[in-house]
Amino acid sequence: MAFPASLLLALCAASITLAIPQSGKASTYAGVTSSAVFPPTSVPTDASVSTYFPGPEEVGHPGPTLTGDEPYVIATAAAQPQKGDVYPLVDPGQAQTPVGTSAFDVTRYWGNLTPFFSVGDVFGLDNTSAAIPSGCELTQVHLLHRHGARYPTSGGDTTDFAEKVHAAANSTGFTASGPLEFLNTWTYKLGSEILTPYGRQQLFDLGVSTRMKYGHLLENDKDLNVFRTTSEARMVDSALHFAAGFFGVQQYKDSYHQLIQIEDIGFNSTLAPFTSCANAQNDVMEIGYQAARNWTVVYLNESVPRLQQYVDGIKLNVGDARAMQDLCAYETVALGYSKFCNLFTEEEWMSYEYGTDIGLWYSYGPGNFAAAAQGIGYVQELVARLTKTPITEFATSLNATLDGSNVTFPLDQNIYVDATHDTVISMVLTALNFSNFVQEGPLPVDHIPENHTHYNAQYIVPFASRLETQVVSCPAGDDSADKKPFIRFVLNDGVLPLTGAKYCTENKDGLCPVDDFVKSMQERIAEVDYQYDCFANYTVPWPDPITDGRAIKA
Repeated sequence: MAFPASLLLALCAASITLAIPQSGKASTYAGVTSSAVFPPTSVPTDASVSTYFPGPEEVGHPGPTLTGDEPYVIATAAAQPQKGDVYPLVDPGQAQTPVGTSAFDVTRYWGNLTPFFSVGDVFGLDNTSAAIPSGCELTQVHLLHRHGARYPTSGGDTTDFAEKVHAAANSTGFTASGPLEFLNTWTYKLGSEILTPYGRQQLFDLGVSTRMKYGHLLENDKDLNVFRTTSEARMVDSALHFAAGFFGVQQYKDSYHQLIQIEDIGFNSTLAPFTSCANAQNDVMEIGYQAARNWTVVYLNESVPRLQQYVDGIKLNVGDARAMQDLCAYETVALGYSKFCNLFTEEEWMSYEYGTDIGLWYSYGPGNFAAAAQGIGYVQELVARLTKTPITEFATSLNATLDGSNVTFPLDQNIYVDATHDTVISMVLTALNFSNFVQEGPLPVDHIPENHTHYNAQYIVPFASRLETQVVSCPAGDDSADKKPFIRFVLNDGVLPLTGAKYCTENKDGLCPVDDFVKSMQERIAEVDYQYDCFANYTVPWPDPITDGRAIKA
């Protein structure tokens, strides 16, 4: 049937009227959750179509496949590669200024939601490079890395804010104007907890960069390496994308063994130690979150009236303002860009970042009574790998089945790769007792201290954070021809001073003899009371005075 042109125009006009809110009035779909399903459910599940698309093995004709020598950038390059951009995301600062113009970089103030970047010498070793020191030879590397950028945690403040917006749109209605006018047609497009496309790219890139830096170590392998991760979807995806980047998309499945540890309550895993530590699931852990919430009231209290003047029909509070800051970060790493980023001042973004510092410090860092206990299992594994000594005691988060097997926990690899969470990296650093991070003492919860440079979440645990433990063979002394093994730690391309490791002395390259480091860690392992810190019934005092991640015994 053919319709007159006049009728078609009338129908189009009617649909446009329904879709677009009138003069600033919010649409009834504002705040609604929207998601996409891919592959579409209509895709046939039988194999009738796939037979038309044979794989590379069936097609054959691959052309030349000669592989070149392994790269070794960490030792051979004149300078080390540095990561500074967030491509292909739209940088909120650069979106407002011409390329090349200096601007406040909002992405560097998202705390643990910050995309990975090279931190330089922020940890205190000036002019020290991640490159292998002159005269030394790399013999082993241990990589502990975080998953890539993800969607928000289920049931968090971002979904609460979306529900609040949608409820208002479908009851009394609301009107947003000025910088918040976009709320009139804004919908919630975020999933829950799995990797975003950008997060997948981050881990693929990490695999590539790790091969570029440390591929040389594969040349002496006699068996396939075991890399480890946990069972959460984002952890498995992170590990597989890393492997695809490290080994190659066509090659990775046959190039290594992927161990997946169960991440769930009651299962032991050093990569998810909170699942087997009772005090990681109660008020002992909650202390940091509460301190961060209190800080939110301090720094956003005056921001709410400024935002409220642009919204009629929704009563905003500090929780809403904080959710908008979270949405800036999450929408950017998930969708590429967010209009929420432009709503806040530089001071508010610096305060937002400090809130993540407080939360990390008191829930998963030096200020938490059970943090060292949760991180000590990985330290035990590290010592076992360094000394090639099988683990025989399993009184911490160690998994007796997996850590007790030379198949699932080999001790003869040159490259070790473990995927974990931001909180675990923080707890491992606490267990290692690197005192450089605690120079400011317990973080204040009502103001940002001057020269706050030692414990910053965006430097320590950004998305795709990486802690590289390098084992190198170096001259035993200034005039010695003999060499002995040294160890050093590189966190997000910044070399860590090993202050706090009892028998390690100050060194401009962050080096410590392996024997001295192992002795330091053996004493640290002995002093951390896992059973008490994780299972004793105690009350954390406030103010919380500790800086070593260990419970104070009565």
